Amino acid sequence: MSLNYIKNFYEGCVKPPTIVGQFHTLFFGSIRMFFLGVLGFAVYGNEALHFSCHPDKREINLFCYNQFRPITPQVFWALQLVIVLVPGAIFHLYAACKGIDQECILQKPIYTVAYILSVLLRITLEVIAFWLQIHLFGFQVMPLYLCDTSSLKGKTNITTCMVPEHLEKTIFLTAMYTFTVITIVLCVAEIVEIIFRRLCFLTRQ
Repeated sequence: MSLNYIKNFYEGCVKPPTIVGQFHTLFFGSIRMFFLGVLGFAVYGNEALHFSCHPDKREINLFCYNQFRPITPQVFWALQLVIVLVPGAIFHLYAACKGIDQECILQKPIYTVAYILSVLLRITLEVIAFWLQIHLFGFQVMPLYLCDTSSLKGKTNITTCMVPEHLEKTIFLTAMYTFTVITIVLCVAEIVEIIFRRLCFLTRQ
């Protein structure tokens, strides 16, 4: 029995009930995670080591880098991916335990509504992450960062810091914004497809 649950859970996660959902799983699970895991590490992996200020002292560099990056982009985007996956994972886990297949989701109103709610929650989380990303990182990484070291030195002082590979980071930011927008559009399209297929099912009865 447990093997059947695992099999159903695997099939439910790999094959959502809609074509758009299946494409979203491929896009979300493959391209987006690969982009973040491989290219994200290449762009941001050594940022803290190459972040330098004037005067170039270790304590000033660390202080200003923590001010420049309250949270590192890799950690933020990894949290975003995990949190956005939660609604769908919960639904598929429930479907696996109950033996609900893809056709049941489209044919029974209670399952259709539950699935649509999970997609709407996914959209909401993506929108919140999009807003937080704008608030934390903006749309462009400037080559210079002005750091306020007054709390470190005990007097008002603005230190100039060099941001390494700022152009690459700007391109990467744009790509992550684009991925978020594409994911939201796919989620909306998935809801439209579910409603359309549900209406087609009702008209055939």
